[in-house]
Amino acid sequence: MNTTDTTKQHLFLTRGLVAIAWAVVFAAASHSVTTSVTVGAGILLVVYPLIDVVGSLIDARTQSGSARKLLLADAAVSTVAAVALGIAATGSVANVLAVFGVWAAASGTAQLVTALRRRAQLGNQWPMLLAGGFSIVAGIAYIILSAGNAPRLMPLVIYTVTGGIEFVIQAWLLARRRRRLAQPGGPVLSAS
Repeated sequence: MNTTDTTKQHLFLTRGLVAIAWAVVFAAASHSVTTSVTVGAGILLVVYPLIDVVGSLIDARTQSGSARKLLLADAAVSTVAAVALGIAATGSVANVLAVFGVWAAASGTAQLVTALRRRAQLGNQWPMLLAGGFSIVAGIAYIILSAGNAPRLMPLVIYTVTGGIEFVIQAWLLARRRRRLAQPGGPVLSAS
């Protein structure tokens, strides 16, 4: 495993733990929110896509070609989502769910494509494939929930915890792969 792979392992672990921590804080800040969004919950809603922006930009530094462009596009979409969530948070819970849903579906699509492309480079990518697929489904569900009678923000906690766990598992798989490749007589990776 090279330095790039170790960087990705640390990035995935950090993103996962930050997502889980965000979910805990957001659960406390939004637990009683029913119609309008509190300032604290609104700030946290803006911060979450910015976590994705930072992660995508760090990840893009070690990529080239279409993989880099996809990560940079995801960072741009997440930046727009942060602004849109800031605006939506001044309105209703329904507005927030709709915007978060659109962003989750778009971001999940980028994550799914990235994971499919990285299977040869990083090995087993099932946690990232699951995370991307779940993000797409959750995004659609949030859009549907936003049109309901009593939309709530708590489903976002499940989304972020699930994604955080999948990132942590992916980091663990990369660490396990690194140990296996470092063993004498272990598989040899090509430079390509």
